[in-house]
Amino acid sequence: MELDAQSEERSQDQPASEWWKGAVIYQIYPRSFFDSNNDGIGDLPGITARLEYVASLGVDAIWLSPFFTSPMRDFGYDVADYRGVDPIFGTLDDFDVLLERAHALGLKVLIDQVYSHTSEVHAWFQQSRSSRSNEKADWYVWADAKPDGSPPNNWQSVFGGPSWTWDARRGQYYMHNFLPEQPDLNVHNPAVQEELLDTMRFWLDRGVDGIRLDAVNFMMHDPALHDNPPIKNTGTRRTRPFDFQHHYFNQSHPDIPAFLERMRVLADSYEGRFLVAEVGGERAQEEMELYTRRPGRLHSAYGFLYLYAESLDPALVGSAVDLWPSDGVTGWPSWTFSNHDAPRAVSRWAAEGDREAFANMALLLLVAMRGNVFIYQGEELGLPQAMVPFDRLQDPEAIANWPQTLGRDGARTPMPWTRRACHGGFSEVEPWLPVDARHFDLAVDAQEADAGATLHLARRFVRLRERHSVLRTGAMRMVETGVDGLLAFERGSGDRVIFCVFNLTCEPVSWDMPAGWKVIEQVNAAGGDGCLPAYAGVLAQRI
Repeated sequence: MELDAQSEERSQDQPASEWWKGAVIYQIYPRSFFDSNNDGIGDLPGITARLEYVASLGVDAIWLSPFFTSPMRDFGYDVADYRGVDPIFGTLDDFDVLLERAHALGLKVLIDQVYSHTSEVHAWFQQSRSSRSNEKADWYVWADAKPDGSPPNNWQSVFGGPSWTWDARRGQYYMHNFLPEQPDLNVHNPAVQEELLDTMRFWLDRGVDGIRLDAVNFMMHDPALHDNPPIKNTGTRRTRPFDFQHHYFNQSHPDIPAFLERMRVLADSYEGRFLVAEVGGERAQEEMELYTRRPGRLHSAYGFLYLYAESLDPALVGSAVDLWPSDGVTGWPSWTFSNHDAPRAVSRWAAEGDREAFANMALLLLVAMRGNVFIYQGEELGLPQAMVPFDRLQDPEAIANWPQTLGRDGARTPMPWTRRACHGGFSEVEPWLPVDARHFDLAVDAQEADAGATLHLARRFVRLRERHSVLRTGAMRMVETGVDGLLAFERGSGDRVIFCVFNLTCEPVSWDMPAGWKVIEQVNAAGGDGCLPAYAGVLAQRI
């Protein structure tokens, strides 16, 4: 198969304000990106120092995981001050410098906002817990004990144990869907909504281009506190009490969309701002559709369809296409194979010996899909899930469930910048999580020196998506192959169509390019006449 060098120019008819539609967004986990002051923890100046590298990937934007003031019980997702930068990451001035530099490099900047809960040390909660009559008494979810002193209902938290913790100051329980140190805000309260909108306004005024909204479906609960019904035991292994219930009442309240509409109105009062939600759980698809329904709700949403999938197969991709029809009502999807909350895809979906081939194929598949694309730091290097010994674990979920789950720490270890430097060039001192020995040979400088490395392919694939507008915003239609493990689909319509085919298995499959097509990109497909080699991918245009 010969690679055709021709490329079409990106369509000029997409409004600049819709820069986000079909965008490639690079997720940065600040603690682990680059340590500028050698304290073992990444920081905002470290991100700024490496933005040229990020821009060289050709991505449209960066998403920064939380860098706000926090006691770090859940590593920034327990916010103590929504408008402050935690000292371990730097200062507000450091953020402004980062923002200015990113914009100068043509990168949009998204920040993470957590509006379902705060840290227990947040000033709002400290006031709320002080009495039942203070002005913030109803800013969190409080409830009386049952007559026997037990919690108000049977709700279970994501991280294990009841969703309720007793507080002797008020003589009541407070609700927390996550850690006890993460009390849930009462977002039903209009005063809480106004404060959260003011927080959004603070960052939009500062110049951020978008907001990723964490755990959106946890923002409101059932005020009547009905018990959640149990899930029928199907024999599937369950590692947490949370997995024993249908979460009908502790989350997903029908008033959430109305608050999202208020967020959208605020975002639309600024030019070209973008709102994307994270939505997980058993009703994630239903809720993503609801939260992005046009007009007037969020621009996009993503869930855990790929992040928690045990394998990658054509049926999984086909189900994703079906979930987001181009019907004028359903919103716009976003996709990611890896992030800070899930083990890296290359370790979930491929054997160690197939790591590089699979990583390369997966990057081409990701950029070929309809929707926004999130690339997690290190994914462009093909990093496998890091091995973190028990005595170095930091993630409270991983510690609680050891050794039943891989946990999140293995996806959060430091970026390897320099092969032969101590700690991979991330820091000159012992980092907060160890660098996996396998990551040194995959460091940025090592791959820069190797023209065939995953890093160079990642850049090429992102540029391909930029050049071909149908890959960014065109329709997606599945094509039946009749071959197990062989995925095929078309992007675009009419005369502007790109045919995409991927062998998602570790064995060759019988296949040849249909007549009337010319190859414009391929990976792992050399010498594949009459068959498609293991983990091969091919994109073609009509002749």
